[in-house]
Amino acid sequence: MPEALPHLDQLNVVGDMERSLAFYHQLGVDVPSVWRGTNGQQHASAANTAIDLDFDSPAFAAVWDAGWAGRSDLAGRIVVGFKVGDRDEVDRLFSILTSDGHKALQQPYDAFWGARYAIVEDPDGLAVGLMSAIEEAFRIAPPA
Repeated sequence: MPEALPHLDQLNVVGDMERSLAFYHQLGVDVPSVWRGTNGQQHASAANTAIDLDFDSPAFAAVWDAGWAGRSDLAGRIVVGFKVGDRDEVDRLFSILTSDGHKALQQPYDAFWGARYAIVEDPDGLAVGLMSAIEEAFRIAPPA
């Protein structure tokens, strides 16, 4: 059986949540609500878009991406997300890309939202996320 090709699925992480949401609102993007956690953690998802357009504060990105730890800037840290066929495909692609010399930003892991997830850096320094489908059996509460 041929493997499903990765396809662009998600864009996220913004420096100023309110400014970004106002900009996308002007474009007609509906963002129903913003989750606000502790220490500046924020997350919002747009409704009715062709891809998952998520907005995460850098503080929240540090929860799900080890590459953000200790960073406050956005330089090169916008994450372009690719949905892949399954959980094993995340590990397989991560292994191929890092073996080819691309920098690992987040080792593959079972993320709290129920997907297998990893991040590698492309040749120009762009963070590229690899994410399996979300499976309820793997979903757990987000970290505090």
